[in-house]
Amino acid sequence: MSLEITATDAAAGAEVKGVDLREPIGDNLFATLDRALGEYGNIYSRDQELTPDQQMAVTLRFGELDPNVFGETHGLDGYPGIVVISNVEEDGHQIGVKGAGNNWHSDMCYDATPPRGTILYAHEVPEKNGLPLGDTCFAATNKAYDALPTEMKEALKGKRAVFDFAARKHLNPITQEQIDRFPAVSHPVIRTHPVTGEKCLYIMRDDTTGIEGMEQDEADLMIAALADHITRPEFIYRHQWQSGDLLIWDNCTVQHRAIQDYALPHRRLMHRTTFAANGAPA
Repeated sequence: MSLEITATDAAAGAEVKGVDLREPIGDNLFATLDRALGEYGNIYSRDQELTPDQQMAVTLRFGELDPNVFGETHGLDGYPGIVVISNVEEDGHQIGVKGAGNNWHSDMCYDATPPRGTILYAHEVPEKNGLPLGDTCFAATNKAYDALPTEMKEALKGKRAVFDFAARKHLNPITQEQIDRFPAVSHPVIRTHPVTGEKCLYIMRDDTTGIEGMEQDEADLMIAALADHITRPEFIYRHQWQSGDLLIWDNCTVQHRAIQDYALPHRRLMHRTTFAANGAPA
């Protein structure tokens, strides 16, 4: 079967068919996938049967490993780059991160050099009455930027937003040591994608704590307005998971949010990896 990339009917997302990700990704295939990832924000391939080593190989093809801080407590044994995302309990203990990502965000935006992309591989998908649960929503930040009024684009040109890991204290159990490791950083409000050259909005309600050069009250209003704009329904793709899905998303082109509509005995088990960008956001 030849390679086929089919865009969804939403603002983001494309399905990749005709690829066996157990095999090494050659240069021509990589160039095609890399371009599609930037353009569509996320690309996914179904019915993959991957070992942790094979998922690591796919990840490293896209970039150097950029481990997530939450992998320090919920990493897969023997694979420190793989974070276990799961509601499953064994011997009274959570085997993975439970309730991860239920607010709109871009992964590790609090880092001075956020990762280019994230890979999530579905081992077990919860279902109820034959319907999948635990969808992931993606908001197309490039389409959101394109839809801004010209005056707003001009007003935001050159602005930098402040991101503070400490702001996550009400969302995740994080330690003071982790907070100290990630002091507040700033990134452009309007990012230029390194592959496609498209402009993308880079603002998150919970992670963005200010905008340089703006009074706090004014910045808070701007952050809220842009966060609402990015996540308007017309910019959203909602992915319904199937076991064997491998989905890669681009942390510049999209933001994402996990839908927490499941609980035990409905099991969810995912393996997540992140790969680095070539430099700080521009």
